Amino acid sequence: MDLSDMRLSYTKEELRRSALKDDAWDQFTFWFDQACAAEVHEPNAFSLATVDEQGQPSLRTVLLKYFDQNGLVFFTNYESNKAMEIAENPKVSLLFPWLTLQRQVIVKGCAVKVSATESLKYFLKRPKDSQLGAWISRQSSVISSRQVLESKLVEIKNRFSKGDISLPPFWGGFRIEPQSFEFWQGGESRIHDRFLYTKDEEGVWQIERLSP
Repeated sequence: MDLSDMRLSYTKEELRRSALKDDAWDQFTFWFDQACAAEVHEPNAFSLATVDEQGQPSLRTVLLKYFDQNGLVFFTNYESNKAMEIAENPKVSLLFPWLTLQRQVIVKGCAVKVSATESLKYFLKRPKDSQLGAWISRQSSVISSRQVLESKLVEIKNRFSKGDISLPPFWGGFRIEPQSFEFWQGGESRIHDRFLYTKDEEGVWQIERLSP
């Protein structure tokens, strides 16, 4: 299949150094709020890249649940492939693809587990069905059929039928502590605007323009 003629012209906006926030978190928050206001589909969805012990990269989409100056937090099964790969190599990369705005943000950093208390605080906010779902799935493991999951769901519903659903010991959050942010705005004639934020030794964000 020849896709050479499948192309769009990026003409929505320009990104200039004078328009950037001095702090990478302020710039990320500004763009994230704009993505929400533009009703981008699941603006908190990002692709998470990890690497296994053989150096093979893996990529999947997860949902950002909150962020602040300490990092970006998502939740998962600690027995999943992504969690085991993070245990071997905590260096990760994130991509927020806000395509309708002709933008993307790339974050590089290290992932660390959040405390059980923090995981529980978020777990209790989840809908009951999502809490039950966390219990039944041994994420990434091979199963013979969907019936295995449905049977497990019945079992777990019965187990917690008369009380609150407890936090699974194998489930919790990761906080990604950024080392860099790259903000990409699509440009006309493929002359895109790219700016990289990195911290210097004193913890001050340095901003550099990158060639498209």
